[in-house]
Amino acid sequence: MNKQLKQLLSDITVLQVVGNSEVEITSVTNDSREAKPGALFIAVKGVAVDAHKFIPQVVAAGAAAVVCEDLPETLDDAVTYIKVENSTIALALLASAWYDHPSTKLRLVGVTGTNGKTTTATLLYELTQSMGYKAGLLSTVKNVVDRTEYEAKQTTPDHLSLNRLLHEMVEAGCDYAFMEVSSHACAQHRIEGLQFAGGVFTNLTRDHLDYHKTVDAYIEAKKMFFDNLSADAFALVNADDKVGSVMVQNCKAKKYTYSLRTMADFKAQVIEERLDGTTVTLNGHELEVLFTGRFNVYNLTSVYGVALLLGFDQQEVLVKTSMLKPVSGRFQTMRSPRGYIAVVDYAHTPDALVNVLTAINDVQCGNGQVITVCGCGGNRDSGKRPLMAAEAANRSDQVILTSDNPRNEDPEDILRQMEAGLDSTNSNRVLKITDRREAIKVACRLAKKGDVVLVAGKGHETYQEICGVKHHFDDREVLTEIFNEEK
Repeated sequence: MNKQLKQLLSDITVLQVVGNSEVEITSVTNDSREAKPGALFIAVKGVAVDAHKFIPQVVAAGAAAVVCEDLPETLDDAVTYIKVENSTIALALLASAWYDHPSTKLRLVGVTGTNGKTTTATLLYELTQSMGYKAGLLSTVKNVVDRTEYEAKQTTPDHLSLNRLLHEMVEAGCDYAFMEVSSHACAQHRIEGLQFAGGVFTNLTRDHLDYHKTVDAYIEAKKMFFDNLSADAFALVNADDKVGSVMVQNCKAKKYTYSLRTMADFKAQVIEERLDGTTVTLNGHELEVLFTGRFNVYNLTSVYGVALLLGFDQQEVLVKTSMLKPVSGRFQTMRSPRGYIAVVDYAHTPDALVNVLTAINDVQCGNGQVITVCGCGGNRDSGKRPLMAAEAANRSDQVILTSDNPRNEDPEDILRQMEAGLDSTNSNRVLKITDRREAIKVACRLAKKGDVVLVAGKGHETYQEICGVKHHFDDREVLTEIFNEEK
């Protein structure tokens, strides 16, 4: 798939060209290790590394052209140099151009917010496929092209991988694509140049402050997504979240709302809650869904709204919505042979943990204990650690603090920081067991018939990262092993 450099450059703002812009390009990369003869290399100034220092290396490897913010002191006559103001934005636009602008050939919907992105995007994909349309999915759990699944290494793929996957969706005949849009992706311009048919805002609570530093910067990163939607697109926001209206302040797209508490374009009401499902109404239409918790009703309401905004038949949407199943690792219930229920959930923020525990307590109504196993990830926002412990202790009968993904931090240090959130009224209900497998085993041993054991924080993940090394670990597998021993 060769392209002329001049053709690729038509989408970006070029400050200066040194050399021949009609040279043939054989590949596009921002990884100096992948540079080969005929390549177009984009030198990005990253957070940790400035790729401009690798320009001599890619020139030696035979690269035909280099996009950069600063021209090298020594120029090679055989190479074309393109100077731009922002090479990260140039990378996004060049990635789209290289793959023939795939987002323009799909109805692409982005989902952003702190919690609910994975569930909302995945359910939109499942709903659309169930209605007979081919669709693609880009999510934290997995990337899917029609029915072909690929491992997801990050919530929103890098610039080139993202456009490559969208291109594969087009080639596979997909009509729709649904993707999680992370705050990192917005801040790093990974979605620059993509054409969205619509955007969804779920909610916003404290998260990723290790990267964004302040809540305002975190909000601004999310808002960038809506600021860039076109007038032809739609913006669907949660009216019950105070940040919802902020997201669309400067948005040119058609604005819509969804809610459980106030007037909105798409309104839901909870009629009855159970651990195996909920009776709800969506715009007055009653149906049974296989989801528990009001946070999941919010997710389903946004899915319903997007489906109607995309033009799908309302009655068919309602029928198919009642058949949707929970996403892997999101309020996933498992029944013990001894009669207690285990819930595995990805909740890794204070707000997400509150949502899950509130859902469990609403169903339990005091009938049986709630035992929570939770931890906090290393090398991430440490400020949420005491908050997580406090929320877990305030909403559980028993809490076991344990390791999540300690990464390069000492797990004991993380647990001590979590313990700082406890006080005399709840600390007597909290155990500390660093080994996650042992913590889950103890929680299950404490549980009696009618109790609920919540294992929070990792959800779908099949690894535990310790000292920078990933070891196989799956909360669901551990619970299955325990259940088999109970038989």
